[in-house]
Amino acid sequence: MGMLAKIRRMYFRDKVPLREIARQTGLSRNTLKHWLRENEMREPAYPPRASPSILDPYKDQLAHWLRTDSHRPKRDRRTAKVLFQLLQAQGYPGGYARVAIFAKQWREAGGASPARQAFIPLRFAPGEAFQFDWSCEYAVIGGMRRRLEVAHIKLAHSRAFLLVAYPLQTHEMLFDAHTRGFAAFGGVPAAASTTT
Repeated sequence: MGMLAKIRRMYFRDKVPLREIARQTGLSRNTLKHWLRENEMREPAYPPRASPSILDPYKDQLAHWLRTDSHRPKRDRRTAKVLFQLLQAQGYPGGYARVAIFAKQWREAGGASPARQAFIPLRFAPGEAFQFDWSCEYAVIGGMRRRLEVAHIKLAHSRAFLLVAYPLQTHEMLFDAHTRGFAAFGGVPAAASTTT
């Protein structure tokens, strides 16, 4: 649609000659004349190109093998090379590249079993959950650069947070950070969502 609009704008508004539009766009003058005669702008619709492949008679078998392998662990699946050899045993006269491309496109189109997905809620009720994590930060204390272990505590609903710095990352510091966080927030959330 962009090209049609550009051509019509050049011809009707900017008064650019047809020969110059053809030179700039690389389209023939007959095509330009046809498009300019149209009352309304419609993108030309061309039928999808159908080119027969030497792999066509074997696609169903290949898809069946790929579907069967998609339920197996990744290390137990047949490679495209093995599938090619199996097809050759059935009389496939073509090359390996077509088989490999078909297998890749089949997997990308979602033919393989979908990957496991996780659900992470983005909304939380007040007091439902919090997040806890550590980070390593540096600060200049008394003129010397010191490494600090910083505890991060964040409420999931309000996104209120508390940072507490410690010289080391130990169990005692972990418990102390939680205690300080619960005291600062005024209670303990119902469920903990701890990330490390």
